[in-house]
Amino acid sequence: MPGKVILLTGFEPFGGEKVNPSILACRRLDGKKYNGYTVKVEEVPLRFAEIRGAIEGHIKKHKPSAVISTGQGGGSWLNLERVAINVADATRVAYNCGTKPRDATLVEGGPAAYFTGLPIRRLLDKVRAAGVPAEISNSAGAFGCNQIFYHLMDYAAREKLGIPTGFIHVPKLPEQVLDTREPHMSLNLIAKGLEIVVEDTVGEL
Repeated sequence: MPGKVILLTGFEPFGGEKVNPSILACRRLDGKKYNGYTVKVEEVPLRFAEIRGAIEGHIKKHKPSAVISTGQGGGSWLNLERVAINVADATRVAYNCGTKPRDATLVEGGPAAYFTGLPIRRLLDKVRAAGVPAEISNSAGAFGCNQIFYHLMDYAAREKLGIPTGFIHVPKLPEQVLDTREPHMSLNLIAKGLEIVVEDTVGEL
């Protein structure tokens, strides 16, 4: 049976970065309570062979009522991801373990794709109404973020968890893009957007 826990996950830094805004924003909410539900945060290693075991292990540990995974993406808004695909293809940057899979299947015999278990259209409206830039994204890529998204949805389906599950990409932080014109968002604003998602999720449980 699910417990009174909302599990948030973020990734460790990668690609030579010293920080990853996904785990930093999640940690802003760690331990907070919403209508009797407590947020628990776990960091996931960006290592190809470890991601599946990590997300499944965290779910088994916390027995959450909802799981929202996050990762660093591009753009200057939160990307509410619609679909995870059964493919890993690291063409631009390697995993932290040095692995660069090409056209790799994440789960042999698994579905080609899973749709999110979060009400992303409603969440989009609420996040935007609070002044946080956001979009619905139809591609989570084919790197670590898509990988954890797919493994999360696959585990939830196989185990018939029946809980809200999904993935959100967050922008880089201003300090990550100094002397560039890359898009970014403040940590405060990222955390605010995630908090709205958590509050809405708890409100529907």
